[in-house]
Amino acid sequence: MTDELVYDQDALLMVNENAGDLILTKEFQSYREARKLKVYFCRKADPESKGRIENVVGYVKGNFAKHRIFQNIDQWNESCISWLERTGNRKVHNTTKKRPVEVFTLEKQHLKPVIKEITTTSINSSITRTVRKDNTIVYQSNRYSVPLGTYQKDKDVYIEITAENRLVIREQTDGPVIANHIILFERGKLIQDRQHTRDRTKGIAAYISTVSSYFTDEERAKAFLEEIHHRYPRYVRDQLGIVLKMSKASDQRTRDEALCECIKRGIYSASEYSDVLAFIQRQQQQKEEFKRAEEEIKALHGIEPSLLDTQPENRELAQYLDVLKGATKYDTVT
Repeated sequence: MTDELVYDQDALLMVNENAGDLILTKEFQSYREARKLKVYFCRKADPESKGRIENVVGYVKGNFAKHRIFQNIDQWNESCISWLERTGNRKVHNTTKKRPVEVFTLEKQHLKPVIKEITTTSINSSITRTVRKDNTIVYQSNRYSVPLGTYQKDKDVYIEITAENRLVIREQTDGPVIANHIILFERGKLIQDRQHTRDRTKGIAAYISTVSSYFTDEERAKAFLEEIHHRYPRYVRDQLGIVLKMSKASDQRTRDEALCECIKRGIYSASEYSDVLAFIQRQQQQKEEFKRAEEEIKALHGIEPSLLDTQPENRELAQYLDVLKGATKYDTVT
């Protein structure tokens, strides 16, 4: 191995550059100390410091990997070693005009031996992903769900890709599995386990208490929810989740009215509670629209609204008869 190794900045190796004070990941720091490595990290967006190795990577991708189909890691490694012996290390380099295998024969005299065994704790895969606010992680442009309540600020989880093409997620490198998904090769998809949408940190009684707190009459709400629990014992969490979601999205008066209407009509179902709530909201909206329409009515022809209540003067019929006395068909009444 060389006296110094040059690395690109990667989340697997380094947490933060911190103006030159490198903060390495726990796993890589342990490995560096065990190997007694002297490391050098390239600065961000600095192609000059890593251009040579980027060219090598591009050469391997374009010459070896481009036209091969990945089956499994063992077969891939065997093919790569064969390619190195046949092409990668045997062909003459265009710039140096030398074969890499010949250059390495000279350079390896200046290398130091690698410690075969590392006397430290075993280092597991440390591929991490940050948990988003919607309790999902992003992997290859897809979102994969984790259990409700996993999200915390700046919290990372560890992922592992199995041979069966599954994404295994753990909170600790050697901790229990919290999610297990089939990896999709499409992009922009949400892969969600239905169990992850349920709040399992609370018991049913505590969950009912939480949902009932959104109503003015909590005791009446608890009785309503307990009846739902009795009718839907297997799906009580789903039922309570729907009631809670719909209650949060409505105002206090509306959800109280919906609760009273459900109990009055003997309705004990979360979906029907949602329908009643939506019906009441539509009625309220129609009343508000009608009220606004009344306020916006304007008098025609520019007449003052106060004149609309004016009543004409009523006269006796005799007054009109006196005026018409002696009138002929040729007379004009004025």
